[in-house]
Order: sequence, then C-alpha cells, then structure tokens
Amino acid sequence: ELYAVATSPNEPLLVATGGGDDKGFMWKIGHGDWAKELPGHRDSVTCLAFSSISGKLLATEGGGIEWVRWHPRGYVVLAGSEDSTAWMWNGDKNVFLNMFSGHSSTVTCGDFTPDGKMVCTGSEDASLRIWNPRNGECVHVVRDHPYHTEGLTCLAITSDSTLAITGSKDNSIHIVNITTGRVHSAARCTCEHEEGVTCLAWLGASPFVATGSVDGKVRVWVSLSGDCVTTFSGHSDAIQSISVLANGEHLVSVSLDGTVRVFELN
Repeated sequence: ELYAVATSPNEPLLVATGGGDDKGFMWKIGHGDWAKELPGHRDSVTCLAFSSISGKLLATEGGGIEWVRWHPRGYVVLAGSEDSTAWMWNGDKNVFLNMFSGHSSTVTCGDFTPDGKMVCTGSEDASLRIWNPRNGECVHVVRDHPYHTEGLTCLAITSDSTLAITGSKDNSIHIVNITTGRVHSAARCTCEHEEGVTCLAWLGASPFVATGSVDGKVRVWVSLSGDCVTTFSGHSDAIQSISVLANGEHLVSVSLDGTVRVFELN
C-alpha cells in the first residue's frame, strides 16, 4: 500500500512516494531507470513534503504523524498528530517552536496559509481551527451546521490565503473564509462525491481543484460552480494522496492498490 506522494517545487519531474513497506523513494517521471531510496524508516512512510523555498529538503513522517507541511517562506515544519495536537519546529535547526492544542481527536490535515501568516488544521472531530502560528492562539473554530457532519480528511488553501477548502468523510467539500471563520454554504461550493473524499489539491492558481476518493477515482472540479470537469480512473482501491507537478502538466496519485499513477492535465 502507498500512502503519500509529494512533488518538487522546482524540479518538474521529481516525485517522492512513501508506503506501508517502511520505505520512501524519490523518482522522476519519464525516467524509469532513476530512483533513490530514502533510508532510516522503521514504520510506514505516511507523509512527505519538499521544502517550499528550494525543494532541497524533504521531510518524511511515520507512525503517529498524520501529515507534514513546510512554511512557504522558511524552514519551519508543521505536523499533525493522532494525539489531537499539531506541532511546529525549525526544520533546519531542529528547534521546537509551538504546539497547537484544542482539537478533541486526531488532527487529520493542516497547512500554513500561502502568505505564512496563519495555520489551518482539520480534525476527526469534524472541526476546522484557524491559528496564529506566532503564539499558538486559536483564532476561529468552524464546526456544526452548515459545516461537515463527520471527520475532516483533507484541506487546501487558496493562493491568496483567504479561503480554506475542506473534504470530509461525509462525502462533501466546504469552503471557509479564513479571516471570518464563516462557511460558504451555497450549493455552488459543494462538490458531491459518491464516496468519501480522502485528499485534494488546487491546480496552481487556477479555479480548479482535484480530489481523490475512496472509490479510487481522481476528479477535477470548477471551484466556483462545483461542476466536475474530468474524472481520472485506473486505481482499484482508495486514493491516499495526490500532488500536482510544478509545471502544472501532470497530476500524481497514490493508492492502497500499491500503485502510483501519473495523469496528464489538459
């Protein structure tokens, strides 16, 4: 089973993947004879992330850690845990910076806003929390009607740092205003899936968002209307992670079926 995929921000063909065999690998699309193993793991490699500035550092995580993200302008690492907390470190100097505590269940997803000023985290407790990364203060808590009714599984943030889009086990996606904490509940903002949403990613600065589902399909949606414009098939089990290459030409997905697939984006 494969659990995680990450694409380099400055090398368009470089991909990293991690799986249940306690191994991580780096490889290049179109170069079948080039691969490098990432040694040292003693548990499943469940999440990976290239550093935002240069892409020269790669963070990998194992048991107990749900996800990992880098600050958009520095070597600060943010990670969410099954113990209901998120943590922040200086990844270059190995120094603890802050802890975010308030969720009542596993912190299943999270990220910095692209401007680096805020942190958003989603949880199995069906809530989204928006934090000040400098002091760890929770600025907004988003939960209950008209928000998700089951645990969050994934989130992404628009390039202007104003909106968070979240997916859930309740088969829906919602959009939240990060500044006010208010949910955009209009029908145009809900992308209905037949089964649970497991992961999502914006296609660059475009109005399109890609989602992965328990049904093994990757779909591309128009975020302004909720219309599905493309469905990628091929996986035979749940999608675990998706990532878009820096050049915007390909989307990479990994699945519990033990395969990585690369799809061309038109």
